[in-house]
Amino acid sequence: MSVSVSKRMIPDLFKQKITHITLKRYLNYVQGQSPEPKIREYFYFIDHQGMLFLDDSKMKNFTSCFKEKKFLDFFFKRIRLNKTGRYQDEFPFVSFCGRERNYIRCDDVPIVYTHIINKPVKDVETDFLTYGYAGEALKSLFTPEKIYMMPQTGRVYHPTDDLYGGIGLIRSKLAIEISKSFDFINGELQPPTHFTWKNHKYELDQNWFQEKINEFNLKIKQDIE
Repeated sequence: MSVSVSKRMIPDLFKQKITHITLKRYLNYVQGQSPEPKIREYFYFIDHQGMLFLDDSKMKNFTSCFKEKKFLDFFFKRIRLNKTGRYQDEFPFVSFCGRERNYIRCDDVPIVYTHIINKPVKDVETDFLTYGYAGEALKSLFTPEKIYMMPQTGRVYHPTDDLYGGIGLIRSKLAIEISKSFDFINGELQPPTHFTWKNHKYELDQNWFQEKINEFNLKIKQDIE
């Protein structure tokens, strides 16, 4: 005999336990597991602020994220698209550390730009975007005409190295400042068409974003919870 049970009859705590158990069974991993001799596997999560956590951490906030800059520099520089044949759907990125495989899932994409810095390059002042919370060790050249905003979410993106999937997210605090200089000639329901940076007005490239999604089969977040 089947019995219909209202969702309201299930206490919140019990529902959370069911969700946790279902997730663990579906992913079926143990931190530090060894699927073959001398290989260890670990599982990580990168949030929309670019902070790195162990995937199974119950609390994901500033107090529980990784902060050691040398480790973050080492970890982020080795991020690649996951082509190992293991956990590719659940953890689309991986960072290799010797015999360790560090699988990564993200709130959106693994590279999240947090600050704009200015550094001299051959005596020319040049702007860079930093990521990974490793200070100036991790940075990409800032290309103003490549800024892209997704109208559905309001999130702002900028290119990154193809090794990471070609698309980096700009942290919300920085994106808010950048978006103040957008022009929307096609209307605010469409991506911005121009961006003014340091008194220069750039016409924005509207094509690179979708091209990278298609090239690397990326799953960009389509809504904000």
